[in-house]
Amino acid sequence: MKKYLYLLFLSLSLSNCYTYKASAETDDVKETQQETRQKLKKQMTDNVTSMDQSDLSATPSNKTIPVNTNKPKATNIMEKLEPNKFYKIDVAEQSYKIQVDKWESDSLVAHVIHKPKKIIKFHKNQINQSTIAERRFSQPVADIITVTAYAGIAAGVWALINK
Repeated sequence: MKKYLYLLFLSLSLSNCYTYKASAETDDVKETQQETRQKLKKQMTDNVTSMDQSDLSATPSNKTIPVNTNKPKATNIMEKLEPNKFYKIDVAEQSYKIQVDKWESDSLVAHVIHKPKKIIKFHKNQINQSTIAERRFSQPVADIITVTAYAGIAAGVWALINK
């Protein structure tokens, strides 16, 4: 039993609630899907109200088209890699988890996560743009860790009571 308890504590201490995702594309897709749903709902309610109003008055209603105010998709690598954020990038078939410090003309100056003294520099053409992933908090992973921690505590209490 002790061996399994130590294994549980070790696995929970090594787990992390952050994941790396190429989030710019997925967020844009989700936003556009939500916007189209909202537009469809608004159009349907406008149609219903205009039909009710057309019975009351013979004047047509002027409809306005909503303007898309989304931020433009980052196509430039300098726009994708913002300072003071964490990223996972591939350079020359090697994967790096970095925190971006700054851009010096066409070169990225960054340091490895949790090692601020290990500064690395890459030219923007060396970085594989299709594999840039930003670090995000993962709620499902956090929920799994919480449930397993509660289960471990419950198992520990049960083991103490049944001795």
